[in-house]
Amino acid sequence: MKNRYIQAAIVLGAAAGLLILLFFAVKTKKLRINRWIVSDRDVIGVDISEYQADVDMPVLMEQGIDFIYIKATEGSGHVDSRFAENWENAQECGLPAGAYHFFSFDSPGQMQADNYIKAVGDLEGKLIPAVDVEYYGDKKENPPAKEDVVRELGAFLDALEKEYHVRPLIYCSGDVYEKYILKDFGEYPRWVRSIYYPVTFEAGGNWVVWQYCDTAELEGYVGGERCIDLNVLNRGRNLEDLTTGRQQ
Repeated sequence: MKNRYIQAAIVLGAAAGLLILLFFAVKTKKLRINRWIVSDRDVIGVDISEYQADVDMPVLMEQGIDFIYIKATEGSGHVDSRFAENWENAQECGLPAGAYHFFSFDSPGQMQADNYIKAVGDLEGKLIPAVDVEYYGDKKENPPAKEDVVRELGAFLDALEKEYHVRPLIYCSGDVYEKYILKDFGEYPRWVRSIYYPVTFEAGGNWVVWQYCDTAELEGYVGGERCIDLNVLNRGRNLEDLTTGRQQ
């Protein structure tokens, strides 16, 4: 009987040790487990830009891709070189698509909104607009003043809301969310970047779209980067919730 207790203790101790190792591997970003969590039952999307070069939308759809966000603009003057082509191709094959803007900390929000609206045009029946707010260059080491970001991002969001009558989706990582978004824009739908561990660690249930992988390799794009970002829609939502003109 004593030996049986000892054996059980050893087994339990080993199991606990493995769980602790797994936890720290995930927490320290040495192990990515997200692709074990997302399944074929989920609504899966990709986000693309000119970096994926030639994109074949029907081929993406054949691999279970249900929606796509396409980079449209950046800052106050840049339009993605592949946007018009990608946008048209998504419409032609019936892949639900949205257009996203990469926010610049170095230009006025209104000018950035004007750039987006001019490039994208009408969004009726398309996925709601999205804005990517993340550090670039040396911004992480020298973060912009919060009041400046809140003012200009607010101007950008206000302009898009006035144009499209929806609140845009805000994409960001946890550090950017805590510093710039939570207090002033926390009511906006959230697109969470959490590629190393489950989204609940980062955002609990407060998210609409989760970017869970940035190293996927699919068929359907050639001439550019091999990796593509994968996203999943919150299981409590559906694509109609993200479609301009259809929100309740």
